[in-house]
Amino acid sequence: MDQNINALIERIRMLEAELEAEMARRMAGLEVTITDGRIRFEQDMLRRHRELKLGLWTYLRSANPWVALTAPLIYSLLLPLILTDVFVTAYQYVCFPVYGIKRVDRGSFFAFDRHHLAYLNLIEKVNCAYCSYANGVIAYAMEVGSLTEAHWCPIKHAHRLQKVHARYIDFADYGDAQGYKAKLDEMNKSDHKVS
Repeated sequence: MDQNINALIERIRMLEAELEAEMARRMAGLEVTITDGRIRFEQDMLRRHRELKLGLWTYLRSANPWVALTAPLIYSLLLPLILTDVFVTAYQYVCFPVYGIKRVDRGSFFAFDRHHLAYLNLIEKVNCAYCSYANGVIAYAMEVGSLTEAHWCPIKHAHRLQKVHARYIDFADYGDAQGYKAKLDEMNKSDHKVS
C-alpha cells in the first residue's frame, strides 16, 4: 500500500485512540465507575438521575401518537434479527473452522447496561435493550461477514461505499490483479486465522 495511505491510516488510528481517552475522561466526570463489570454511580448523581426520570403515565401522555402507531413496525424486526443472529452464529461455527478463520466472540458485540440508568422509565429501558440487541446483531453479522470477505475476496469496490468494515481499508484496490493475489495470501496468513 502506498506510504501516503499508510500514514493516513495511522493518523486515523491515533485519533481513534485519542477519542477513546476523551470519552473515558467524560465518563469519569459523570461520577460513574465500572469495577469487575459492575456499574456504580455516586449517590448524589444517582439521586439527580431519579429526579429526572419521567414517570410512565407522563411519558405515555406526552408521546407522539404516531410513535405509538409505528412501534409495532419497529418491534416486528425482532424476529428477523433473532434469525440473523442464529444463522450467523451457525454459519461461523460450521464454516470458520473449515476456512481456518478464528471464530468471532459474539458476546463482545452486545452491551445491555442501560437498565442501570435511573433516569429511564420501563418503556425507555425496553427500547434501549431492543436497540442494543439490534445494533449488536448487525455489528456481529458485519464482523463475521468482513472476515468471510477478507478470506475469499479482499478487493475494494469501484464505487465508494457509505460505510465499510475495518478490514476494508487493507483490501486490494479495484482492478489491481497482482495486488489481489498478494492481498489474498496476506489476508489468509493474518491474525484472524486459526494458528
